[in-house]
Amino acid sequence: MAQTRPDGRKVDQIRPVKIETGVNLYAEGSAIINMGDTRVLCTASWDDKPPPHKKGTGEGWVTAEYSMLPRATQTRNAREARTGRIDGRTQEIQRLIGRALRAAIDMPLMGERTIMVDCDVLQADGGTRTASITGGFVALHLALQKAMERNLLRVLPIKHFVSAVSVGIVQGQPRLDLNYLEDFAAETDMNCVLAEDGRFIEIQGTAEQEPFKQEEMDQMLKLAIKGAAELVEAQKKALKLH
Repeated sequence: MAQTRPDGRKVDQIRPVKIETGVNLYAEGSAIINMGDTRVLCTASWDDKPPPHKKGTGEGWVTAEYSMLPRATQTRNAREARTGRIDGRTQEIQRLIGRALRAAIDMPLMGERTIMVDCDVLQADGGTRTASITGGFVALHLALQKAMERNLLRVLPIKHFVSAVSVGIVQGQPRLDLNYLEDFAAETDMNCVLAEDGRFIEIQGTAEQEPFKQEEMDQMLKLAIKGAAELVEAQKKALKLH
């Protein structure tokens, strides 16, 4: 018998998505993405200088930073700046965001420049890293569009859209786009980053309780492909490409 999800969604249904653009006056690209009650501010900043490891290569670079604001969750977390270090979870997430966004870009077409994508979680209800990737891509796209308008680029160096979504097994049932309650209770939790044609860029999957079967993995990946395609449609709508 099918289990009821906490918010009443079907197992293959993503949370309501809203992406607002132009939310920051100063950043070359900016967006706020809402995935249900998860809300992330994403900004993309252009730098005419490449990082040291790209000097002389003729290629650009995209990197990312991620943080969760002190009251993004039910209890206040201390700012990492006060501790003097970035914790392991934050480092792992921002590296994932950077890898995901770089997969979208033709680096030689960027030239020796850098774009920094900052993802700040305003409110968390599960899926903050996947929302950061999906919203971060919109901010990145806007920054590259602005570079073209300023004649800094001749062509848009985007190979394909990139989005990300979580899937998992909760109460024995594969589900798409887990919220916090589902993520907390999940037997298996998986984050998937995809190109718009359905190819996978990165998969992070962990059996939190019982190991999962290949059949269950196939079901989760099928759900991820469906959810990611819907997120690309939301990205294109936000960018006014429809």
